[in-house]
Amino acid sequence: MFDYLVVGAGLFGSVFAHEASKRGKKVLVIDRRSHVAGNAYTENVGGINVHKYGAHIFHTSNKEVWDYVCQFAEFNRYTNSPIARYKDELYNLPFNMNTFNHMWHVKTPAEAMAKIDEQRAEELAKLAGREPANLEEQALSLVGRDIYEKLIKGYTEKQWGRKCSELPAFIIKRLPVRMVFDNNYFNDKYQGIPVGGYTQVVEKMLSGVEVRLNTDFFEQRSALAAEAKKVLFTGMIDEYYDYRYGELEYRSLRFETEDLPQENYQGNAVVNYTEAEIPYTRIVEHKHFEFGCQGGATTNHTVVTREYPVGWKRGDEPYYPLNDDKNNALYAKYKALASQERNVIFGGRLGMYKYYDMHHVIAEALACAKKELEG
Repeated sequence: MFDYLVVGAGLFGSVFAHEASKRGKKVLVIDRRSHVAGNAYTENVGGINVHKYGAHIFHTSNKEVWDYVCQFAEFNRYTNSPIARYKDELYNLPFNMNTFNHMWHVKTPAEAMAKIDEQRAEELAKLAGREPANLEEQALSLVGRDIYEKLIKGYTEKQWGRKCSELPAFIIKRLPVRMVFDNNYFNDKYQGIPVGGYTQVVEKMLSGVEVRLNTDFFEQRSALAAEAKKVLFTGMIDEYYDYRYGELEYRSLRFETEDLPQENYQGNAVVNYTEAEIPYTRIVEHKHFEFGCQGGATTNHTVVTREYPVGWKRGDEPYYPLNDDKNNALYAKYKALASQERNVIFGGRLGMYKYYDMHHVIAEALACAKKELEG
């Protein structure tokens, strides 16, 4: 008999399993995939650690979380500095002085701010004092038409599968503009990529824990649940309850990966394609995540992945929830069901129906483990 059955060998489940095992609990971790690490899984391809389910860049300002992950791997000094490509134009992200200089040929923060304020004023005048009714109006009121049309509109519509005019305004609460020549996308104090990839991080977390891969919880539900006193479930909460109140909505992704016989394809780890006519949202060149390290820029080949957002249907992999008012109201019903469970804990992006970055997942898992294991 196990103390805990952990369904899902992603970050949430693995952190919880590690903490429970440290405290002497007997844990069984299962995953329907053939590998651990969930969507953070990396696979070594000819010396390059390929992020199989999209780019994963670790960043946090939470020192407890940073210190926690650093016990499992050395992190390099990778700084996320994505490029946006609009037709034949290249822009630095986040929106900063490099972006504004290329877009308007302004040279000072005062000139850039004046241009943004001028365009914002035009859009605010159209609102005539009312609040933005959708994402398009919200974005235009925050940064004006040039930035919206070139760097936000097409990318966002591809990402969500809806027109910006049909998306709720709250999705974009703020759009930071930085009046400095700094291309660091994140404001967090700590940032990097684990040298050797993410898979080995999770493997170390699960050292000494029994793991069964290629195991679908729903195909063996009764038998698996009978093996443990409690279940930690990190899959879709609506699926756990057999969609009793209906399906929550998710977005999925499709990946096209190529191994190319050249040293350097695009010169950057991430290039976003912001025009609507190109169906993918970005191209990831994996070797640049670990430049200067093993699997870095010295290889004589490169691996690139095109990322296509797609609608989700049952049987597809759910990557992130659609947290609009309708889905959040539906999730509240499932959460109420979950609150009545005595022997089931729900966690992670799917179990809690919330878009979490990796550092959020780890913080939530640690808090869950502390509450559960320490009372």
